[in-house]
Amino acid sequence: MALAHTYVFSESLLMSTSLTVILPQATNAQIGMSGTRTAADPPVLYLLHGLSDDDTIWLRRTSIERYAADYGIAVVMPRVERSFYQDMAHGERYWTYVSEELPAIVQQLFRVSSRREDTFVAGLSMGGYGAMRLGLARPDRFAAAASLSGALDIAHPFVRDAREDFYTNAFGEADVQGTGADLLHLLREADPAALPALMVACGTEDDLWPMQESFLAVAAERGIDVTTSFGPGQHEWGYWDARIQDVLAWLPLAGADRGPGTASGTASA
Repeated sequence: MALAHTYVFSESLLMSTSLTVILPQATNAQIGMSGTRTAADPPVLYLLHGLSDDDTIWLRRTSIERYAADYGIAVVMPRVERSFYQDMAHGERYWTYVSEELPAIVQQLFRVSSRREDTFVAGLSMGGYGAMRLGLARPDRFAAAASLSGALDIAHPFVRDAREDFYTNAFGEADVQGTGADLLHLLREADPAALPALMVACGTEDDLWPMQESFLAVAAERGIDVTTSFGPGQHEWGYWDARIQDVLAWLPLAGADRGPGTASGTASA
């Protein structure tokens, strides 16, 4: 794999920002690792960070580069500060950046596929929320969206109470329930047939576990299938390192060989 730490100017943010990108490279002589790349432009996974992190965190805390090499997939990791992937009430337009500008920047700078069937999104915690919002709000762009320990019920009092300062900066003072920032609202308004494949994973000892139940209950009401991966685990990197392997094995990659990391089951949520 090739690694690029990239600094770009964002018209949406009106400032410079960074993204970390790993790209498939066909290799034979690396010790302990092989590289896979086809002649076609590779598929791409947008991989989103959580509240306390940045674009380098997945590379630093997991073996995402080694895992992605087996699948010949590019991984794009943007930096969004503590924005909750919003056009912030008191801050920058990060939703516009990740949903509109970032894909255009990636297409301009890197040779990756632009096809919906080759484009995926995943993230953890705040990034799990961002990934699911992208999948639900832009089903025309993504073939799959996965949340790991995601804040999937953003209107839940726990989210505001836990980090009210950051929450208010992102969402403002108004109630987000029933708005485009509310994933449960997006589920209720969605056309199930048009949605990407969805995956939700969370440890059962995680404080965000009740939000997974809320999300799945609404998905069940709407007849929306969700792949689930639940079991013992907390809000920590050992859990996410294991689950991102499940996500890669689950992605609908053309011709991909599904290995032992496949998620625990598929349920009509």
